[in-house]
Amino acid sequence: MADFTLIVGLGNPGPRYAQNRHNIGFQTVEALAKAGGLEFTRTEHHARTAHGTLAGERVILAQPQTWMNESGKAVAPLLRFYKVPLDRLLVIYDDLDIPLGALRFRPAGSDGGHRGIRSIIQHLGDQSFPRLRLGIGRPPGQMDPAAYVLQNFSEDEAPVLWDVLRLACDTVHTWLREADPTLDRGTTLYVTAP
Repeated sequence: MADFTLIVGLGNPGPRYAQNRHNIGFQTVEALAKAGGLEFTRTEHHARTAHGTLAGERVILAQPQTWMNESGKAVAPLLRFYKVPLDRLLVIYDDLDIPLGALRFRPAGSDGGHRGIRSIIQHLGDQSFPRLRLGIGRPPGQMDPAAYVLQNFSEDEAPVLWDVLRLACDTVHTWLREADPTLDRGTTLYVTAP
């Protein structure tokens, strides 16, 4: 077993973006930290980090402070510095092609058009790391997806968002404990039945 597990939430730095759909990865690692009594007290390798224990495992929670599209500039140095194997890296991020209320865990895969993941794959030279994709849904009408992801969640979406964050935290704990073999094959989870 590796000394550390690195759990990275993707997003854009700064208060202006904190509640954006694109920052649901940041929001998830913040929820993990709060539930586990961890605090983001360090800045290292272009990321804010919180060190501690979750589900009996030593973890580093990270929020890259690069822009989303350059996430690899933070993730690759953290991974190498702490000698974290790829299978103990978990990246959490938003996905337009999954509806709000659904999460998809995959043990590996392509970037799926997500530029933050593309940057991580480019900097690592490998795509065989686990990821947890949190659905944010498609933009309405003819809205530009780039504008949509930089919008905040609406008040109507807030209850579902809280449930998503809770389910995401539960999924991370399950993965850390290696308690659900279906995660190794990839699975989709729902806040409520589809």
